[in-house]
Amino acid sequence: MAHRFIAVGGGTSGHINPALTIADALKKYYGDKGEECEVIFVGRKEGLEGELVPKAGYEFRNITAKPFPMKPSMKMIKALKAFREGRRQCDEIIEEYKPDAVFGTGGYVCAPLIFAAEKRNIPVILHEANAFPGRANKMLGKKADLVLTGFPNQESIFSKAGKVVFTGNPIRNSIKNVDRDESRKKLGLKDEDRLIFAMGGSLGAKTINDFIVDIASDEDFKNVRFVLGSGKQQGGGVEDKTIPDNLTVKTYIEDPQTYLSAADVSITRAGAVTCAETAAIGSCSVLIPYPFAAHDHQTYNAKAFVDVDGAILVPDADVKDKLKDVLLRLLNDPQHRENMRVNAKKLAVLDCDERIAKAIAELLESKKK
Repeated sequence: MAHRFIAVGGGTSGHINPALTIADALKKYYGDKGEECEVIFVGRKEGLEGELVPKAGYEFRNITAKPFPMKPSMKMIKALKAFREGRRQCDEIIEEYKPDAVFGTGGYVCAPLIFAAEKRNIPVILHEANAFPGRANKMLGKKADLVLTGFPNQESIFSKAGKVVFTGNPIRNSIKNVDRDESRKKLGLKDEDRLIFAMGGSLGAKTINDFIVDIASDEDFKNVRFVLGSGKQQGGGVEDKTIPDNLTVKTYIEDPQTYLSAADVSITRAGAVTCAETAAIGSCSVLIPYPFAAHDHQTYNAKAFVDVDGAILVPDADVKDKLKDVLLRLLNDPQHRENMRVNAKKLAVLDCDERIAKAIAELLESKKK
């Protein structure tokens, strides 16, 4: 009999890609033991998960969900109505699929499945990527049998969860095995070519987008190639600007590992998964924390790299005035770039997916006793 799981995580690639990686890890873990493992996903078909999950080869079921507003309003009524509908849909999916457990990686779309599973006494597993949990995971953690964390020492935050295990943040195997020379060859880069890669996550970052479009036409960077992942939300503003010949703009980067490894310098936000990918690849990165992140957790993520000279931190408010000089210094100092790559790689937790699969399997074994 196959081991069965229902997965959920939505809104951004920072929630979706970890869920896909956990699904892959579970299939490998049980497959190596000669046992079958099946995973299906639920989420919003209009969300990014509706695109990425089927592309990854997993079955996807659409459910209804809306974010809950911070303050009472008419949006609260709509969110409650969507939650009830989503929970009803999850009840039907659970009844049909009969999972051994469900797992979520963050975002409001997790709530209907987690509540439905908890009511039926089906084990609930959450993965929290950041040093400070998001609003959804902080609430849902109270219902979790197991919380897996990307940063250590979060037991007090999830004190009502059944068990808390530090595993690190899951990343795709393709990111672990990326080779810099192969990536540059794939992008058609010669040894003397210099590349700056920038992305603000799957949704984009206006500060980064505006800076890159402007700096690419700067005389000091005329011989530098730029690639910008403009994002699905913030990419629209880029289309209104004149794009110089040395800049390539992509709304969504499907293989960021290729660009992160090939680039002489990468510019990204400091989300937990992005940082995990930066470490695994050994990217020479400038990290620009999202200034409105809860508890400013992206700054804490970035400082872990700065403390070992594995990245340079530039606050969002300082991008316009300071980032150009930072880039010029890095481009003119290949030894510092190489040192940063080596130091960043020291922070990687490369066996994260194995840790996660083992923790989940041990939870399910304990439930049988």
